[in-house]
Amino acid sequence: MAESNYKHQHFKLFKPYGFLSQFVPESRKNKHLLGDLFDFPNNIMAIGRLDHDSEGLLLLTTDGMTSFKVRSKNIEKEYFVQVDGEITEDAILKLQSGVDITVNGENYQTLPCKAFKFDEEPELPERGRKIRDPKHGPTSWISITLNEGKNRQIRKMTAAVGFATLRLVRVRIGNIHIDNLQAGEVVELANVDAVFGHSIGSS
Repeated sequence: MAESNYKHQHFKLFKPYGFLSQFVPESRKNKHLLGDLFDFPNNIMAIGRLDHDSEGLLLLTTDGMTSFKVRSKNIEKEYFVQVDGEITEDAILKLQSGVDITVNGENYQTLPCKAFKFDEEPELPERGRKIRDPKHGPTSWISITLNEGKNRQIRKMTAAVGFATLRLVRVRIGNIHIDNLQAGEVVELANVDAVFGHSIGSS
């Protein structure tokens, strides 16, 4: 089939805890892979990644240009984050302004971002593995929205302001939301252009 007539496919899924954001297994590691969740096309690729111990919205596509555009700093990524302890307003302000973390062994200051604390725990599917026993102290839920994505950035950011991340769930990429997806659920997207509001995913 000629490339001009090829119709690319796009998907969104709720990556469960304990899955790698890839299709090819790593040597000597027996980890769950994305191909365990759905019968994807052979040329599918994950757009960006979520760590093994992170959950939530992951986009997949057969179009490399779509992947490139979604990973740009023009597209926001929003995360719901459960942290250890009652997070303070001062910590939230520091997250918003940018904090110093280490990336590849070098100091890095994160870009200003959106961050706020939830008054109540957000509605999310339960994680496959228990977080911890409530008797070990209070926790807080916050929202952090980034335009960048360094390795384990949010975990490093919350640690930098004194609150360890216990659970991390990505809920939005651009205008695509996790909605009511359950862990492991996959949905094909018919029109990525319309969801992002600009020319993305065109072939």
